[in-house]
Amino acid sequence: MAEPIDYEPEPSRTEPDAREALDRLVRSLHEHGILRFANDLVCAKSPVAQVLVDGLARPGTLNAIQNLSIVLMALSRIEPSQFYKTMFALSDALKCVGAWQPDADREGHTAPGFTGAYKMLHDDALWQALIPLIEAMKAFSAGLERPAEKPISMFSGKPSSA
Repeated sequence: MAEPIDYEPEPSRTEPDAREALDRLVRSLHEHGILRFANDLVCAKSPVAQVLVDGLARPGTLNAIQNLSIVLMALSRIEPSQFYKTMFALSDALKCVGAWQPDADREGHTAPGFTGAYKMLHDDALWQALIPLIEAMKAFSAGLERPAEKPISMFSGKPSSA
């Protein structure tokens, strides 16, 4: 009697192999004109590179790049939940400022006078609202008094070599 043959058929492919995926990518890039653009860019390397270098060498461009990097470094120190809370609080505040209409007929929005100002000094709700603003102004003032270093030195805590 014959012995059984161990034969396992290869499973049918459900996804394209690497070569087929690459061919499809190249075809898509060609159909959308990206290959032509890349080819033209490579062929014009000297003029394009000169334009880029000339644009990046300007003091204004360098300042913009450095300022953008400083903004990103500052944003990296803020927790997303705190940033979310602050941005939406600022949005609410700006809506109130934008909707404000100076109207003498509004009760409580007229000039308080001397006694009204004295009463405002004892208003706990007013002080609870003002304390975060006062603390923020103190922190901002202290930040302005710090000597300016190179931004990367302040961010990393390491002295710069240049």
